Amino acid sequence: MNAATLAWRALRYKPLASGLNLMLVATGIAMMAFILSVSAQLEKHAECDAQGIDLVVGAKGSPLQLILSSVYHADIPTGNIPDTALAALAAQPLVKSAIPLALGDNFHGFRIVGTTTALLDHYAAHLARGALFTQPMQVVFGASAARETGATLGARFAGSHGLASGGELHEHAPYTVTGILLPTGTVLDRLILTPVASVWRVHETDPDDHPAAPAAALQRELTAVLVQYASPLAATSLPRWVNGQPLLQAAQPAFEAARLFNLLGVGIAVLRAIAAGVLLVAAMSLFVALYGALEERKWDLAILRTLGASPAKLLRLLLAQGLLLSLAGAALGWLLGHAGVGLLGLLESTQDLSLQAWRIAPDEAWLPVIAVAVGLLAAAIPALRAYRTDIAATLARP
Repeated sequence: MNAATLAWRALRYKPLASGLNLMLVATGIAMMAFILSVSAQLEKHAECDAQGIDLVVGAKGSPLQLILSSVYHADIPTGNIPDTALAALAAQPLVKSAIPLALGDNFHGFRIVGTTTALLDHYAAHLARGALFTQPMQVVFGASAARETGATLGARFAGSHGLASGGELHEHAPYTVTGILLPTGTVLDRLILTPVASVWRVHETDPDDHPAAPAAALQRELTAVLVQYASPLAATSLPRWVNGQPLLQAAQPAFEAARLFNLLGVGIAVLRAIAAGVLLVAAMSLFVALYGALEERKWDLAILRTLGASPAKLLRLLLAQGLLLSLAGAALGWLLGHAGVGLLGLLESTQDLSLQAWRIAPDEAWLPVIAVAVGLLAAAIPALRAYRTDIAATLARP
């Protein structure tokens, strides 16, 4: 009978203690798997959403808020800017492209974004069916937005005021669905895109907003402009020029995203430390369990020696027990951790995160190594004591 079989039977002999140690190891590994997977996916999504956007120009206020609202669509805007800012930016020789954004309404919680087809080109979006918008009041749905709302080609709907569901309906200006996009894996999946003129028309013709003023007399506004540099020189001079304008603010996604993840990194580091603490407790509990089992089974181990078992076999037996518990705990913990990621992604308040339960982060490759180290360290001293078992002295004791 080999060491693995003996170790398995020894663990089954005390199912309660073995189960407790198994759950302790699994809890620590689950916490680590959850943290690593969520943080890696958030960083990947943030990188994809901001890729190719060098600068965001919007109303003065918090730069981080401007980035969150205009790039990640996860916050409210800092305000609006005159639509003339778009032409002024496009005229700058340091600007390669300038994509306008106009926010203000939603449909079942999904933001209706006034923009141009340049935004779809920027994210390399392709149609799953239908056609792109060609005139005001036509919309194209991102893949997630279409799936969650049940949007179909040719359907008509009214947007709700505000960026969260539950606002007043703009029934006087319904939209028509002309296209649905393929999944892009970016923020575009959860947006509803329409020409900027659609957003202006909805609010300029709303009798509650402007009961008497003619549309021509209204100041048209944008929420933000996404800018791509024409040369590296723009990184130093263009933000300075923008910030010098009385109504405009420049925010750099790369800088603000790094600042955000530095802030989040403190919390992630704390959670990792907690997970490491749980694993340390698991190692100590495993050590106590194996050491106690060794004391209880010294007579049995001595009998094994008299039957021909070598000291090395007893060493392997105790190490195998530690390894079996730690590896089983690692497998169970990995499953629980990723199940937790999937559950988090299903929560209504976090659906915008687009978390995938079984996406494996590169750092997760260390989890089995950590589990093996925990098992071996916990079993090391008991295993050495078993290796040094004195047959005569053990059997001579009453």
